[in-house]
Amino acid sequence: MSTRTPRLNSAINFVNTLSLAASIALVAAMSIEVTQGNRADFSGWYRGLQLCVCIIFLLTATFRLCISELRQQHYLRDTIFALISIPYINILHWAHLSLPTEVMRIIAFAPVIVSIMATGIIIEWLIEGRKKRLMAAYILTVILFTYISALIFYDYEIHTNTALHGFGDAVWWAWMNVTTVGAPFPPVTTIGKVVCVALPIVGMLFFPILTIYISDFYDRKGGKEA
Repeated sequence: MSTRTPRLNSAINFVNTLSLAASIALVAAMSIEVTQGNRADFSGWYRGLQLCVCIIFLLTATFRLCISELRQQHYLRDTIFALISIPYINILHWAHLSLPTEVMRIIAFAPVIVSIMATGIIIEWLIEGRKKRLMAAYILTVILFTYISALIFYDYEIHTNTALHGFGDAVWWAWMNVTTVGAPFPPVTTIGKVVCVALPIVGMLFFPILTIYISDFYDRKGGKEA
């Protein structure tokens, strides 16, 4: 039985809304940085925005860890959330440390992974007690995961994969793989291959759920008509 007070519920709603806004801002910023930025380094505005978003993620993770009701259920998840939210690229920049470009890109995408986790938490919050919104939550999760996969694929493949001519190709490639149809050109980088394997797995997990949901919907509708 929930022991949340109205004030605690208001605080949770505010934190979830703040996390969602930060997630949207980060994904939008990463989209601009990947498609228009200089791949050899990160733009100053992007580092600044990612720092702000990471601080928000750290604060929201700490808040959730401090709530006894949630700490018992999601302690590991929120601990991982907090660790990934540390602004590593800013720390490396301040320390004047240089790592290989590929390693830096992986580090830069860590907060974007946090955005997926944050969105999952928000979706869990939105559909709590509202089963009718469950399918919309699944769809939003798959769309977000597929879009970010397209960003990662484009970022790593654009300068090495001769079959990739623009971000539109990357989005199309990601959707073809998440639907398990498969794209006509394969990835050539290690990260691209990992994404290529992950997308069909997500698709295979999602589409049976979609089928069951639709079947259940028509079964219930048929039962009411009868």
